[in-house]
Amino acid sequence: MLNPQEFVECLKRHGVEFFTGVPDSLLKELCSCIAHTSRPRAHLIAANEGGAVALAIGYHLATRKIPLIYLQNSGLGNVVNPLLSLADEEVYSVPMLFVIGWRGEPGVHDEPQHKKQGRVMVPMLEAMEIPYSVLGADMDQAETIVKDAVAHVRKTSGPFALVIKKGAFTAYAAPRLEKADFALSREQAIQQVVDVLDEQDVVVSTTGMPSRELYEYRRKRGHGHHRDFLTVGGMGHASQIALGIALQEPERSVYCLDGDGALLMHMGGVALVGTLKPNNFKHIVLNNGAHDSVGGQPTVALDIDVLSIARAAGYERVARARTQSELQACLQELKGLPGPSLLEIQVRCGARKDLGRPETTPIQNKNAFMDFLESAR
Repeated sequence: MLNPQEFVECLKRHGVEFFTGVPDSLLKELCSCIAHTSRPRAHLIAANEGGAVALAIGYHLATRKIPLIYLQNSGLGNVVNPLLSLADEEVYSVPMLFVIGWRGEPGVHDEPQHKKQGRVMVPMLEAMEIPYSVLGADMDQAETIVKDAVAHVRKTSGPFALVIKKGAFTAYAAPRLEKADFALSREQAIQQVVDVLDEQDVVVSTTGMPSRELYEYRRKRGHGHHRDFLTVGGMGHASQIALGIALQEPERSVYCLDGDGALLMHMGGVALVGTLKPNNFKHIVLNNGAHDSVGGQPTVALDIDVLSIARAAGYERVARARTQSELQACLQELKGLPGPSLLEIQVRCGARKDLGRPETTPIQNKNAFMDFLESAR
């Protein structure tokens, strides 16, 4: 298997010293090593993958050096525009190296939202005319591939992708990061939210752990899953799905269970909610300051004032909760007053090791949810 530190040292030997991207579970050992071994500001976790490409362009313009962008292959959609309309050899011709985690590789078990992306990833790269190499667990082979990739990038002044197979990297023992020790876990917060919902209320939950925790609590309570839309993919888009529903279902409350990384990824959605002002829109941001579902890498969400951003964007009411009693009071206010409202719940990182996954397919979830909306009118 590939030793993350040896791989990073290999990259640096070949002149790659700046790293940016969005964390991926397949690359979490590599991301952890990059974060621990990079100089200040030589590693930036971007808000989204397109932003990472833009950061990389800026770095190259200022230094003439080759940047590296890491991402899960589901993030390819976010890089298409800046990659083809800015970095491409026919536009500004910016050299850059990509490291892409291959979720949904054909023949390798994965979740439903990754299967199509895994199958079409290579054709996508080929359609964008991006050369690539696939890396497995052979470090000697990786050294040669990195050397050739960097040489190609320098020669063409264009992109090259290193596609990383599942299980390629060994564990990296990075020092534990100090994380805020809030009283509530994310799962406890979600359970409190569910407990105050009315029979006609619906929930749109963001990708990753929140949807899994919501699903398990509904099952534990015997509620069924028809009132919840589980956004298993498309990170950062749950709030706009919820907005689309809220505008068409003005007589029912629509709760969006969002994550801090997802909120940051497409923050422009906050401005649209605040401008349209659907008074049935309840935006709940579970903020642990981390990309918790893919390795716990930090976000900047605890370093900014989420409430001031929402208030400035036009949300009618904003609040923050850190304890069970604060959350109970905030939820009662959220429920009783017109919005749009945003409630930031600051929670600690981590999830149960035995946390399950939804047993229904995305299609089954969609159909049950739509049937509920239709029958309850």
